[in-house]
Amino acid sequence: MVKITDVARHAGVSPSTVSYALSGKRPISEETRRRVEESIRRLGYRPHAGARALASSRSNVLALVVPLRAGIHVPVVMQFAVSVVTGARRHDHDVLLLTQEEGEEGLRRVADTALVDALIVMDVQLHDSRLPLLRALDRPSVLIGFPAAAEGLTCIDLDFRGAGELCVERLAELGHRVVALVGSPPEVYVRGTAFAQRVVEGFTAAADRGGLVSSVHPCEASPAAARRMADRLLREQPGLTGVVVHNEPVLEPLIDAFEHLGLRVPADLSVAAICPDELAEGLRVPVTSVAIPSAEVGSRAVDLLMQKLAGTPVAEATLLTPRLVERGSTGVRGAL
Repeated sequence: MVKITDVARHAGVSPSTVSYALSGKRPISEETRRRVEESIRRLGYRPHAGARALASSRSNVLALVVPLRAGIHVPVVMQFAVSVVTGARRHDHDVLLLTQEEGEEGLRRVADTALVDALIVMDVQLHDSRLPLLRALDRPSVLIGFPAAAEGLTCIDLDFRGAGELCVERLAELGHRVVALVGSPPEVYVRGTAFAQRVVEGFTAAADRGGLVSSVHPCEASPAAARRMADRLLREQPGLTGVVVHNEPVLEPLIDAFEHLGLRVPADLSVAAICPDELAEGLRVPVTSVAIPSAEVGSRAVDLLMQKLAGTPVAEATLLTPRLVERGSTGVRGAL
């Protein structure tokens, strides 16, 4: 087992210098720090977690706050969680996952202990009751999501408004004039969940700019709800030729339901989605989509948090630009 004295000998410095490089308690030259870090990497040195926490007054644990509320799609949430855990390990940190819907009380309980050094908060609502506490905590935090008032907070996410706009703009370019958004389950909108509301804003704004006839439909996340939705859309909007889906569990059953009702995708109906690439690519009809970049968002959220822990200023807002990938589910209206 590699010891701190082995690292010191390899780097040509004293054991105390290695300790200072690890804890940051005393300044050392950049050249010496690089030499120590290179020796640590070459020798595979791992500081003892208890000793490291004692020396630095830190736990080297991050909290990931992601309440598993009704209506959220757990597989996508877990993609974000995995990316946060992977990013944290790159910085030699562990992650405490908090999934209960405890609001301010749960955050305060964790923050008032020495369990975690900092927090990453998900499932952000436009008017989130946790925001005043997050602003006041003596521990840094990063939000994956943008509330209505983000001043004094550090937020990162996909530009979901831009994603909604991008889908509608592409359908308009293909000649579609009547479009619908099949959105998240109703309870997600009732809570004012930020990302879902942003998609609606973008979808509606782009449709209005383009003079399209549009409608927005929350949808329960089940095949039966998808079938009912397809039937309802065709009854209420007989001229419908373009659909945007922001609800992963209903994407495939919705396409199946439309085809059962006699509409071929994309010959009669174009479908675009906001969803993970692997879902869009793996369907019987590969779906044109804007990807949810969970790996990049989670990794960059951790990087922002580590910079804040180091006292480095960071941007308050990081919006990732949406990118649409065209696949087999969209086409020119009436081309086939």
